[in-house]
Amino acid sequence: MGMREINLRGLDLNLLPVLEALLQERHVSKAAERLEMSQPAVSCALARLRQSLDDPLLVRTAQGYDLSSRSQAIQVELSRLLQQLDHLVQPPAFDPATDSSLIRLTGLDLELAIYFPGLVKHLRRLAPQLCLETVRQELDSFSMLDRDEVHFSLSGLQPASAENSLHRRVIDTMPLLCVMAENHPLAEQPLTPVSYAAAAHGLVSITGRGPGSMDKVLAQLGLKRQVMLRLSSFMSVADFCEDTDLVFTLPQRLAERVVYKRRLCLRELPEVLQPPPVSFYLYWHSRYHQDPRMQWIREQLFAALGYS
Repeated sequence: MGMREINLRGLDLNLLPVLEALLQERHVSKAAERLEMSQPAVSCALARLRQSLDDPLLVRTAQGYDLSSRSQAIQVELSRLLQQLDHLVQPPAFDPATDSSLIRLTGLDLELAIYFPGLVKHLRRLAPQLCLETVRQELDSFSMLDRDEVHFSLSGLQPASAENSLHRRVIDTMPLLCVMAENHPLAEQPLTPVSYAAAAHGLVSITGRGPGSMDKVLAQLGLKRQVMLRLSSFMSVADFCEDTDLVFTLPQRLAERVVYKRRLCLRELPEVLQPPPVSFYLYWHSRYHQDPRMQWIREQLFAALGYS
């Protein structure tokens, strides 16, 4: 154990503001007045400081007290040190108008296109110095949060393990809808479980493996569908769906975005095939749960979505 560690352990850090006042006032009574302490208490603090630092600190002269050479050296650093300590123990300050942090967010392309622009417009008005970046989502955005690569994740998925350090809040809940070409044979008639299962299906597969959620629903009814096209992105669904016999089954908000101004139409699933509503969540890591900046950004997102 070094001498410095022994000295630090023996020094009461509460004495440092008293030392600062003594060195600036060079007078016990004036320092006591400034600190709103009694004179005996400040005298006692000076005695303890002298012992801890092994220096007189204040020395008598004909004109009163003056600083020892050690005090002169200490005084240069002390105010800065106390400011740093104050910053260390105070809640971090956050001013949206001047903050210039970089905030990273990940999610699937269409999810970001639907939910992120409203937040950006909101933040451009309230926090014009704030920088925002969307990061390409890996197969598991939860590990990206865990590795501190992004601050937020927009996802309809759930973490594989309940044992995690993530927080989340629902930002939207919706049923599934079918997307198909306007000239699709099924476009003009209500879907039945059999006609739905018999159609040629397209599937957006985030993980690139395993069946879609509808395959499990169909299996419960003893039905099976054929997936003729797997896509890794929602953004291209319209291009593959127009003028083909493919049917995509998508969450409502995403389906509405896909068909907008395209030669596509929306059809409701037969009630017996409708799975539980799909929820989209905003996820963040517990390391940022109490961070004033991240708390404020979460509030702005919910306000932009009308969930404030």
